[in-house]
Amino acid sequence: MSGFFDRYPLARNGVTLVGAMLTSLGAGLFLVFLLLEFLGLESNPYMGLLFLLVCPTLFVAGLVVMPIGVWLARRRRAAGRPVRAFRWPSVDLNDAAQRKTAAACAGLTLLNVLIAGVAAHSGLEYMDSPQFCGRLCHEVMEPEWAGYQAGPHARVACVQCHIGPGAPWFVKSKLSGLRQVYAVAFNTHSRPIPSPVTDLRPARDTCEQCHWPEKFHGDVVRTVRSYADDEANTETAIGVRLHIGGINPLRGTATGIHWHVSAKNRIEYVATDDRRQHIPYVRLDDGSGTVKEFIADGGPSGGIPAGERRVLDCIDCHNRPSHTFAYSVARAVDESMSAGGLDPSLPFIRREAIKVLSAAYADKAAAFDAIQNGLRAFYRERTPPVPDEALSRAVETAQRLYARNVFPAMRVTWGTYPNNVGHSDPGPSPYAGCFRCHDDLHRAADGSVISQDCGLCHTIE
Repeated sequence: MSGFFDRYPLARNGVTLVGAMLTSLGAGLFLVFLLLEFLGLESNPYMGLLFLLVCPTLFVAGLVVMPIGVWLARRRRAAGRPVRAFRWPSVDLNDAAQRKTAAACAGLTLLNVLIAGVAAHSGLEYMDSPQFCGRLCHEVMEPEWAGYQAGPHARVACVQCHIGPGAPWFVKSKLSGLRQVYAVAFNTHSRPIPSPVTDLRPARDTCEQCHWPEKFHGDVVRTVRSYADDEANTETAIGVRLHIGGINPLRGTATGIHWHVSAKNRIEYVATDDRRQHIPYVRLDDGSGTVKEFIADGGPSGGIPAGERRVLDCIDCHNRPSHTFAYSVARAVDESMSAGGLDPSLPFIRREAIKVLSAAYADKAAAFDAIQNGLRAFYRERTPPVPDEALSRAVETAQRLYARNVFPAMRVTWGTYPNNVGHSDPGPSPYAGCFRCHDDLHRAADGSVISQDCGLCHTIE
């Protein structure tokens, strides 16, 4: 090292030496994390922050600082001023006082490293937690947090779907998060939060780590119950056989609903709205050399319409897998009655629950008061009287339905977020779902259409 400084005396200055240390530290840490990733020991996506941001930043910063130090030294020499050479402090460990000082510095440094390491580890764990994602910005994330807690993925950490493994998507997500932090801090965020998330990682990198769409599921039978607005809340039950399908092990071909995301097919589409509800163009490549382009009636002839172009994956149909809300108040009430929440034996409970839940309220407290007062006022005049215990349970259930689906501060109400699984029944907040493409209006050059035949996906029993 002394020979280097003898040959290049301008490099012997504090600024250049700091740059050299930064570069060496960045390179050393980069090699360590590269080795950890090669050995499969780097599994936490947040470790990518160090791997892709901190280490390269240190390395590049050092490279920039070193020539700056040389340039400053050259200016000082040209101006006739002495170059301030870097001098190492004189350390003599034979001196008892210096030895004690060095031991104290080493002990304090070790303690600081230990404290910083524990703090950093705890901080990274917290950033990985759903509480960090859902509760830090309480008002903004309240709807998503409520949907997450009541959804089927409540035991899955947010980062597993929104970021997934590895560093690149972590960096991309956090850079996008800086804009969101600014919006929350200065109260410029959207109300409601826009959906879908445009920069969400592809489902094959996240959803398919647990789910396997090509697995053959065959048919699934479900019973859909609905109720009338009459005094008896007359029930109608419809059996639906869903052709989930997958790769049929006997024929080796994709069948059923999961045919859409089979690796044998590649489906692309263009959406002309930011909610991906209007899809005038679909392209199918079946993997055997056959390619078809379907354009909806009224779309541009002979061309691809302008809009967002995507390769179809799970999220295009299962667009609310972890943050599901009822698409209409009628459907929410029917599902509650079917599950034993609202008691169908209470006369007119469906009609009255829909009435109090459909009204607009300033906030949750006002809604809870109005729901309680409205239901109690109606049943107060009933003969024979409704037992208070049953009425109280109905009030509490209706309030829970409201709290689960409506958030006035974020302008989220019934039907704010479409759910593309299946398709809605007629109501105040219908959504097209499957019929965005399966409408008999998307035609190919050979005259074929994307069929609206109900039997493609299900059979009514």
